[in-house]
Amino acid sequence: MRSEKQMYKLIKDFARKDDRIRGIVLNGSRANPNVERDPFQDYDIVYLVTDIEPFKDENYIINHFGEVMLMQKPEEITLIPPEGDGRYIYLIQFYDGNRIDMQFRHIDKAEKVVEDSLTEILLDKDDFIPETGEPDESSYFIQQPTEKYYWDCCSEFYFGIGSQIPKTIWRKELPLLKNLIYIVLRKPLVQMLKWHIGNKYNFKVSAGKGWKNLKKYLEHDYWQKYKKTYSDYKYDNIWNSLFVFHELFTEIAANLAEEFDYKFPQKDAENSIKYLRYVKKLPEDRKIGEYNYQINK
Repeated sequence: MRSEKQMYKLIKDFARKDDRIRGIVLNGSRANPNVERDPFQDYDIVYLVTDIEPFKDENYIINHFGEVMLMQKPEEITLIPPEGDGRYIYLIQFYDGNRIDMQFRHIDKAEKVVEDSLTEILLDKDDFIPETGEPDESSYFIQQPTEKYYWDCCSEFYFGIGSQIPKTIWRKELPLLKNLIYIVLRKPLVQMLKWHIGNKYNFKVSAGKGWKNLKKYLEHDYWQKYKKTYSDYKYDNIWNSLFVFHELFTEIAANLAEEFDYKFPQKDAENSIKYLRYVKKLPEDRKIGEYNYQINK
């Protein structure tokens, strides 16, 4: 594997030999002083250029950077619509284990590029890139919610676990169930956990990409509970995870309501768990209309 020093030299030499490249900016984890270094860190590079079009020639790129094992060009992919803002991107995995995520942006976008607080200027030929200061995570700090946003999060979770999820697990619609669990349970739960972490650390921390910092910042008991929300394909295990979801979300949400002086939707919390328990007790072979849907108030 080429060393970090070798990779940075390669990245800078590519710019130095091409007058169309006027600057280089580093983003991502390698610009983050709080991230522990490891061999899998990408080089998130932005080349600021006078003309993007010539850099769409992949052979020109490959010839400089070495043997490519895998490459993706997001602007050419229809599966996930590209940004469509004029940038051109290469995601390159090399045979030696290194990876570069390489963007080409027009020099007019320099100010936009450095808005990200995790930015380090590697090269500026014309002294045109705005000063960035020392890289930090401030662009990604957890933000305190408004009461409306807090309530919307609670509503999404409690309606999901008290209406959408019960009927789907009773029907044993596994693909839909797993999808719903992620959308209407996990995402609101993680949002609530993020606010809890933010409040604990004065909203000066980031949850990280894909929430990877939850383990780092959550109390041990909360982390243990959170892990139990991940179940396999077996319905008994999924049922167990749903009750953990509800317990953890309700505990965190109620505590935050007190901390922020917001009103907690107690009735929604009670009704949703009541209905979840009700559906769990229903026989699996009952046909629609053969049992009483009435839930005790």
